[in-house]
Amino acid sequence: MDRIRIRGGNRLSGAIPISGAKNATLPLMIASLLTDETLVLQNVPRLADVVLLQHILANHGVDITLAGKRPGDPEGNGQTLRLSARRIVDTTAPYHLVSKMRASFWVIGPLVARMGEARVSMPGGCAIGTRPVDFHLDALRALGATIDIEEGYVLASANGGLRGGRIRFDKVSVGATHTALMSAALARGESEIENAAREPEIVDVADCLKKMGAIIEGAGTSTIRVQGVERLNAANHTVLPDRIETGTYAMAVAMTGGDVMLQGARADLLQSALDVLQEAGAEVFETNEGIRISRNGTKLAPVRVTTEPFPGFPTDLQAQLMALMSRADGTSQITETIFENRFMHVQELARLGARISLDGEVAKIEGVERLKGAPVMATDLRASVSLVIAGLAAEGETMVHRVYHLDRGFERLEEKLSRCGAEIERVAG
Repeated sequence: MDRIRIRGGNRLSGAIPISGAKNATLPLMIASLLTDETLVLQNVPRLADVVLLQHILANHGVDITLAGKRPGDPEGNGQTLRLSARRIVDTTAPYHLVSKMRASFWVIGPLVARMGEARVSMPGGCAIGTRPVDFHLDALRALGATIDIEEGYVLASANGGLRGGRIRFDKVSVGATHTALMSAALARGESEIENAAREPEIVDVADCLKKMGAIIEGAGTSTIRVQGVERLNAANHTVLPDRIETGTYAMAVAMTGGDVMLQGARADLLQSALDVLQEAGAEVFETNEGIRISRNGTKLAPVRVTTEPFPGFPTDLQAQLMALMSRADGTSQITETIFENRFMHVQELARLGARISLDGEVAKIEGVERLKGAPVMATDLRASVSLVIAGLAAEGETMVHRVYHLDRGFERLEEKLSRCGAEIERVAG
């Protein structure tokens, strides 16, 4: 099993190209099930989750081709996928595939909307929380689907197709909003989605659906209205830049000191996180090229942060911020309100010398003068990259185990960091 070796203490300087957003790419790929014409996605990141979802979609009959690099393509340019679900041959998403990636459960909406039926495995457990699928199923029921659960599978059917309806979520859910949005696109009549997620990835998927012929208003607000259409068409769509990758590298620069241009990054996608970074002592400059982050000599100041749905501080940057605050001059506080088990990285950061105490959903981080390298183990995607950030500033060598978590969400992480001066490498075996 691969590991990542880091020798800390180097400042970061240079440029890092920001990849396409994983959290938009996955639902965009699933949206290909809604049409019998070809959906072309550009700026798709090279990630393990993307490869896995290709296998899942292929099981339903989606033909997928991958375009190689073209002359003149800028370095770090994402790949191009062509997805054609001309004929869906199987409406079952089996357990052995769905259990590997929770987002694959989202195929249930497009399958029911287009085919009138779906048999999708329940996704199973998750390291960072329960993340139930109830909201997805409630959305489908509101659009006229019949739902049964048998032997660990959700059986959804809509004889005669889905029909427009009113969907109201008791709690904001990005995944359920994706399901509702894609399902309503082919439902007869008008649908209204209330308390919808406002994340940029929702807007990106809505923009793609509109290119395919969907009629959608209000994406990016808490109320989305969808006028269903009979069919959707081919489209060409470029995936927006990954705001979580942007925030992660921004925190790495703030941690180590230095000056890095995050090429292609957009400040509007993570303004709350950038505000926190400035409060902590980093300098943030928005340019035509992207976002420039620097910290030269100033001490890190402690912050108090609560994770919230967009436009609040994202839960997917909580672990990275905790690593950063382990070196702050004072005591910081982070309150996690989205996932109940998302402090699993605390014990691993403590192995590097971080001082963190937990009280329910609240973590208090007492900044230390220095961290020291040690062997650590990744527990999930964001936790694993927080250990990398800490290792970049730790004295001596840090070895991060179970880095397959990183490969799910960060494209060429070692290469991007090493080009900016980090001493980091992947160790096979």
